[in-house]
This record gives sequence, C-alpha cells and structure tokens, in this order.
Amino acid sequence: MKKINSILSLLILSVLMIGCGGDDDRKKSGAMATNAAERVYVAPGEHDEFYGFFSGGFSGQMSVYGLPSGRLLKVIPVFSQDAEKGYGYNEGTKAMLNTSYGFIPWGDLHHVDISQTNGELDGRWVFTHENNTPRVARIDLNTFETGEILEIPNSAGNHSFAITENTEYLIAGTRFAIPSPQRDMSIEEMKGNFKGPLTFVKVDQETGGMELAFQVIMPGFNFDLAHPGRNASHGWMFATTYNSEEANTLLEVNASQNDKDFIVALNWKKIEEYINNGGGTMMDAEYAHNVYDHNSSTATSTMKKGVKTVDPKDIPGAVFFMPIPKSPHGCDVDPTGEYIVGSGKLAAELTVFSFSKMIKAIEDKNYDGDAYGIPILKYEDILGGIVKQPGLGPLHTEFDGKGNAYTTFFISSEVVKWSLTDYQVIDRKPTYYSVGHLMIPGGNSRKPFGKYLVAMNKITKDRYLPTGPEMNHSAQLYDITGDKMELLLDFPTIGEPHYAAGIPADLVKQNSKKIYRLDENTHEHSVRNESETRVERKGNEVHVYMTMVRSHFSPDNIEGIKVGDKVYFHVTNLEQDFDVPHGFAMIGANTAELLIMPGATKTMLWEPKRVGVYPLYCTDFCSALHQEMQGYVRVSAAGANTPLKWSLDGD
Repeated sequence: MKKINSILSLLILSVLMIGCGGDDDRKKSGAMATNAAERVYVAPGEHDEFYGFFSGGFSGQMSVYGLPSGRLLKVIPVFSQDAEKGYGYNEGTKAMLNTSYGFIPWGDLHHVDISQTNGELDGRWVFTHENNTPRVARIDLNTFETGEILEIPNSAGNHSFAITENTEYLIAGTRFAIPSPQRDMSIEEMKGNFKGPLTFVKVDQETGGMELAFQVIMPGFNFDLAHPGRNASHGWMFATTYNSEEANTLLEVNASQNDKDFIVALNWKKIEEYINNGGGTMMDAEYAHNVYDHNSSTATSTMKKGVKTVDPKDIPGAVFFMPIPKSPHGCDVDPTGEYIVGSGKLAAELTVFSFSKMIKAIEDKNYDGDAYGIPILKYEDILGGIVKQPGLGPLHTEFDGKGNAYTTFFISSEVVKWSLTDYQVIDRKPTYYSVGHLMIPGGNSRKPFGKYLVAMNKITKDRYLPTGPEMNHSAQLYDITGDKMELLLDFPTIGEPHYAAGIPADLVKQNSKKIYRLDENTHEHSVRNESETRVERKGNEVHVYMTMVRSHFSPDNIEGIKVGDKVYFHVTNLEQDFDVPHGFAMIGANTAELLIMPGATKTMLWEPKRVGVYPLYCTDFCSALHQEMQGYVRVSAAGANTPLKWSLDGD
C-alpha cells in the first residue's frame, strides 16, 4: 500500500511540475514555441514564395493559394459556370462547357498537375480533368484562365490522371468500367465485357493545344490514380486499379475479395511507335473540343468523331500487371524513377516496387499467369521493400528530393515520413482530420522543392468557427526542412480538394499578363474608341457596340429596344492599366454580369420581357465615381414605332 501511495505521489508531483512550469517552459510549448506564425506571415506588399493550385472537386473550379500564407489568390472557373467572372454565362465562354451530351454547366474537377520540361516544372500550363463527364482542361498561366477543354469519349468517371515528364501526353484513365463502345447490355454481364480505357492526349509543345491521340482498351477494372515514369523509368506510366473482381454491386464488399489488385505498368513509348507505324483501330466516338481565344475573348466548340484504339495484346511487351495489396489508391513515382509506391488502402504495410527489378522480371519472362492476356509479374520479383506498420489507410505519397517519402493515412489521420533507403519510418504528424491527398511543390517531378507539405483533409469539425452542418475542408501546411515535420498553418479550402500542385512563384509571376492590348483585340464586335460606339438593328436582333472607361459607358442612354428583341451588348474595356477591370450588368438579364479585363471585349445577351426604362451599371468598383458609372435602356412594346437612338451626354 505504501508503495502504491508513493507511486501516486510521484505522478501527482510530475503533473504539478508540468502544469506549474515557469515562463520558459510555456514559451517552449504551443505554436509560438517554433515561431510558426512568423514563418507563415507574409507582410503587406510582399509576395508568397509558392503558388498552390488546388482542385475544387464538386465545385468544378480550381483555386489558387499563396504559400506559406494560405491566402486565396484566385478562383479559376474550369468545368462549372461561375457568376463572378461570367464564365459559362456570357456569349464568349458558353462554348467552353459544350459536350457530346449538350451544354453541361457543372463538373467534378479532381486532379491537378503542372507542365514539365525534362521532368521539371516549367510554369507554362496547369492541366486538370473532370470525373463526371470525362474531360481534360488546360489553364494558361500567363492569364490564369481556362484555355481549352477536351472531352474524353468512350470513358466514364475519369479519375486517374498523369502528365509525362516532357508534357508529351496527358493520360486519363476511366474510374468506372463500361461497355466499349457503349451499347445497351445487361449490367449482370459486366465481367469480361466491360472495359477500362486509358486515354492518351497529345500536347503541343509550343501552344499547349490538346489532341486525342489514342486509347488503350484495358480490361474492365477501375483505374484510380496514375503517375508517369521519370528519369530511369521515362517512357512508362503506372496506374492503380481496383475491383479486379469486376463486381457490379456492393463494391465495398464485393470489390475486396481478391487478396491483391494491380498496378498497370504501360510502356507508352512502345505504344506510340505502334500507332505511328499504322497500328490501332478506329472506334466510333463523338466528343467536343472547346478552345478559348484570349485575344478575342471567344470560345469555339468543335464536335469530333472517332478515336484510335489499341488492344494491349497486339503489342507484346507494352503492358504488364504488378500485383498490389487489395483496394489501392495512390500510385507514386519518386524523383529518380526507380521507386513506385503503391498504397493498398486495406493493407497494414506500404509497398514499394523497384523499376529495375520490374525490367529484369520482364526480361526473364517469369510471369505469374495473366489477366485477359496481359502478363502478371511476380510480386516477389518486383518488390523493392516494405514499410512496416506505417499507419492505417495509406492513400498518397510524394517526395522531398532528399531521399524521403511522405504518405497520408486516411484512417489514422496522419502524415508519415519515411526513408527510401531503408524503408524506416522517420516521423509522423497528426492531421485534422481524415487526410486524403498531400502536396509538396514539385513533389511528383524530378526536382521537388522540399520546403513545405500541404495535407488536404476531408473532415474539419472543430478547426474553424462552425457554419452549420457542413464545414469547409481543411488544408494544413507543414514545414519539412528538418528531420521532424512541423505543423505551421490551417486554412480552409473551396469545394473538396482531391489534389494540388505547387510551384515556386518566380517560375510563373514574371510571365503573368497585365493587360490585353487594344491593338491585339480580335473580338469581331470590338470597338477601339468612343467614336465607334453605335447600336444596330437586324430584325429582332439589336447589337450594342459599347465602351467602358473610368467612369462611364458609351453610349449610356439607349432607346428603341422592344419587348421580344434579342439585345447583344458587345462591351469593350478601353483601359490599358493593370488591374482595372470593369463590370457590366443589365437588370433582368438571365445571365451573370460581364467582368471585362483591360483591353478585352465580352458579349452579353439580354432579352427584355416588359416595357419600361431599365438601368445598366458597372459591377466592379473602379474609381471614386464608380457609383456614377451607369446608364439606361428604354424598352417599348413589341409593335411600337419608337426610333432606335443612343447617346452619351446628349450627343
């Protein structure tokens, strides 16, 4: 009894000593112990060190954050309409959201990657893709605007996404196996009949323009995540698959029956050579190709037909399956190209494959059978190493370029740092909560910038002030320059970030466009000065050629519009100063406002429904007399004889 009392006394004394520590002890605890606030602080007028491009998931948009501050810099509309910028609403951008299914005003933007040259980030373009109505998109980093969207035919739920290390190809894999080509058939006949196409999109090295090159028609597994080979493994790509059972119902049970699923290893160089020599078969397909011209502020949409397809069995030595613990997610290649990290979500270990061992296994042709004619490599022959007891629910791995890997664990809510040399865990830090993906700027390239790591968490709960049943998702910034990771910052994100890509600001900001030059404005309805402004009627169409400048419209009074007319406002911003956009709104317009950058022209359609006098005004605060930047449109009855006239200051 005395012994127990002594132990209790020691425990109480220890607690008291910890709780009653002096000022020095308190200074060593909490965020300020590491000067975390100071290290993420970017003073007024100073710039962040990195741009972070975050997918918006179900928002359909991409958001741009400064790092390390976590400040939101811009939201870029891509696959969804955006009222703030008029994207998908104004006449010049509606065509960007055309598909073979018609006009689709929403998309599920999933993964983000930055263009590369020789395996290093070059800061020219950001590419992304859409999960619901399969599409890929290019964002031009001189304007931070969507420049092109290409629909992916013969696919469903585009989820896996990779960019080869010279931006030769975008590779998009279908998440959902489907009939290929699509046809009416029983879902119960899925096994052996559904397929999982991997789509290769060729990228023009000068313009970034995209063109559908070919599809590899894989077995009907579900493709999850993908990454290209690099350095030693250049010319290959790797993608995880799940549902090798080819189940069609209750997948949470029926797609977890097999002990192992697969990583597909695909030699795209070999397939490219096969295509260039006339191989492949054309398959019927219809898909939209939408291109935005920044000088004319106008998108064009072209409906294309047919796609070149390849059966991997026709190209021996091009495609192999690598067994991996069941239900994998991440598939990540380190900067050397030697290590391929697979993450089986239900596994208690983290599997690392060796590219050089894979090549030897292929050369030895000592396979472990095949799946639909595609050789299965022996697990033991290609295994590089195993990280023991790393955590629960591994999802995604990136690299710091110093021989270390960092993996997120969804179930145990943590980021784990481990060594590529001996597969030992070095450090682990909690996340808040249920972390999905992570991002190290350049972490999926030959040259990572191993200073920061951003974890993207699915659940926020107590991290921010409550906002009803739903909270914004949380991104958390860690310093990874030392042996131990250090949490510096939480910041909320837009939508559901599935992925992010980061790049040093210096590689991008010097190329950022400041204005659109009026003398390069090629919009077919642009005007260069107020003397050219006018209003023209063509039947029931009325075209208003208008200018805006601080702080008035020209013209600002218009009469002769009639109920039932289609009124097209072609509005040119005459400003030639950086960061002086103007807005344009018309009461009753069944669309968003126009947000017009300096030197650009945009078009709004307005269809008046009632007689009266209706105001128009500038929506973007532009000067001390912004409130005075307004005008009126008179609308007469459909059969009225009101003459068409317009004026500015009575002239």
